[in-house]
Order: sequence, then structure tokens, then C-alpha cells
Amino acid sequence: MKRITIAAAIAALLVTLPVAAETETFTLDPNHTFPAFEVDHFGYSTQRGRFNKSAGKITLDSAARKGSAEIAIETASISTGNPKLEEHLRSPDFFDAAAFPQMTFKSNDFAFDGERVRSASGDLTLRGITRPVALKAERFICGVHPMLKKKVCGAEFTATIKRSEFGIKAYLPGLGDEVLLRINVEAIKD
Repeated sequence: MKRITIAAAIAALLVTLPVAAETETFTLDPNHTFPAFEVDHFGYSTQRGRFNKSAGKITLDSAARKGSAEIAIETASISTGNPKLEEHLRSPDFFDAAAFPQMTFKSNDFAFDGERVRSASGDLTLRGITRPVALKAERFICGVHPMLKKKVCGAEFTATIKRSEFGIKAYLPGLGDEVLLRINVEAIKD
């Protein structure tokens, strides 16, 4: 009889203890992650491009309202639909891909609204220059992927930066200084 009473007491105690939060790690899916940019082209149009190669990790602890991200983007993988423009964007006038093959974003500061991620503040490094950047989460959704049968998080982060602050000053002020970054990702739980 005492064994049942002790076991019941332990079970009751365990039920009242808070559940330990679980940190989940997700790896970026390179087939569904394409960071992009938009910039004013001399007042005539908005030029867009994307980067075809990126890698990284996202960690989430929804219960503790914490998260982190590390994203590395290969600057030589720039794609605009115009090979001559892409070659110029890889040159020292812009990304200088030979000297700076990657740009990175690292964050340990996710802001939550309830259980939803609202932003990720961290450091963007571009052309060897690091600046603080806050990426707004336009969308951040996690769930079981219908085809993979694994947990996946998808997000679209945006921020506006000044390219001149990262040493990219070619054709200023005609070619826009403000650049909209759009980092849309899909990440699969490890």
C-alpha cells in the first residue's frame, strides 16, 4: 500500500513541475532558401536579384521564447537573369565575390509575440564590414511538412540596409543606397 502511495505522490509532483523547454535545431533547405534584394535603379525601375546558394541553421525554443540563426550566403551565386550584370555585381564595384565569398547574418536575439517569431536582431557581415541589422519576420510558420513528414519552419525576413555602410558605393546617388533584403527560408528539423 505504501508503494502505491509513494508512487502516486511522485507522479503528482511530476505533473505539477514545469515541462523542460526543448530547443529544436533546423537546417536550411538549399532547394527552398533564396535570399533576395531590391534596389532602385536610377529612379526608373526596381531591380531585383537573388542568391542561389546559402546554408545555415536556425534554433528555436518556443516555450522559452528564444531563437538563433546563422545564415551564410555565397555572393558569387548572385542571379539576376542578366549574365553581364551578374558579372559586374560580383566585381569589386559591388559584392567583390573573389575577396568576400560570403555574406553572413548571425542572430541570438529573436523577438516573439506569443508563440510567433516577430523579428531577429543580429549582425550582418558584407564585404568584411559588420553592422547590426533587425530582420522583421513577415511570416514564420512551423509544422509537419506534408511530403517530408518532418517538422519544417518557413519564414520570410525583411530589412532595409544602406549599401554604402558596407562599402558598396558604386553609382551613388543615382543607383539607390537603400536595399531591401528579403531572406526567405525553409529549414528542416535535424
